[in-house]
Amino acid sequence: MKNIILFLLICSTIYATKINDVANIVGVRDNQIIGYSLVVGLKKTGDGTTSKFTLQSIANMLKTMNIDMNSIDIKSKNVAAVVVTATLKPFARQGDKFDITVSSIGDAKSLEGGTLLMTPLKGVDGQIYALAQGPLSIGGKNEKGAGSESHPTVGLVYEGGLVEREINIDLYHQEYISLSLKESNFRNSVAVQKAINKFYSTQVAVAMDPRTIKLKKPENRSMIEFLAEVQDIDMDYKPKNKIIINERTGTIIAGVGIKITPIIMTHGDITIKINEQATPSQPAGSIVIDDSLVIGLNENELYTKDGTTTVANLVRSLQKLGATPKDIISILETMKSAGSISAELKVI
Repeated sequence: MKNIILFLLICSTIYATKINDVANIVGVRDNQIIGYSLVVGLKKTGDGTTSKFTLQSIANMLKTMNIDMNSIDIKSKNVAAVVVTATLKPFARQGDKFDITVSSIGDAKSLEGGTLLMTPLKGVDGQIYALAQGPLSIGGKNEKGAGSESHPTVGLVYEGGLVEREINIDLYHQEYISLSLKESNFRNSVAVQKAINKFYSTQVAVAMDPRTIKLKKPENRSMIEFLAEVQDIDMDYKPKNKIIINERTGTIIAGVGIKITPIIMTHGDITIKINEQATPSQPAGSIVIDDSLVIGLNENELYTKDGTTTVANLVRSLQKLGATPKDIISILETMKSAGSISAELKVI
């Protein structure tokens, strides 16, 4: 498969966005819940006799139904032990339904066609917050009619979870609330403070640190009304420069304005000499990409106009020199380590 180098042209300038897009309300969050149970009704694709915990679980289940049986006497292959996971959304109420994920923990071959037995789902505090039960879906069919070829031991039960215990979040009676920026940034924290105070023409917001802004509810509004207004306020936002690299696919995403300081480095057969000039030199045999970038093929030199040495220009020139996506990624990682690139580099 041919690898593609993709550049998302995002200018690192300030732009307007809503506070709801860059900040969360502290205390309003998802909660993870988990449980252990059995999936039954499998067509001889369940756990074998080596999964002793499955056999013991079957024996324990039968015992609750007044059937006393020793686990060593159980030979069924139609049952699989599973872990059930789900996310409980904020403000979930009793009776609300949600999707759950079921994953085999034994040696089952497939969970296709199985039914999850009633499973208590607990939070980190050990309390039961929901119950789960229902038929599993593991996706599409392959050519032989079997279930999902990639993950046949992981399935979903759509709306199989049922909320039993609510997580109380009392916003209405609070006088103070805090916002938390999704990314730590001093400038954006102050920008949120200024935008909110300007909207209300009074001091209701105080930036406490690069991520936290403390708010005081105005007297003529409820906290719910206040938060609804705050989330819809426009602010000046400056995103953090990032370079995202996917080493598996060779994909690179970077802002067009991310600068590179002059540097000399060698990578394999490629020697890179970045020199900023008021007017880029154009030696014999060079390739002119535009009025700000010239490649000298004889020495693999990159000449750029002063102030235009960016990651985007560098990659364009490396492609002209015949560098592979793997080479380009290695060069960017080395430049970051050497301090030539100041933007955050994230490898996924």
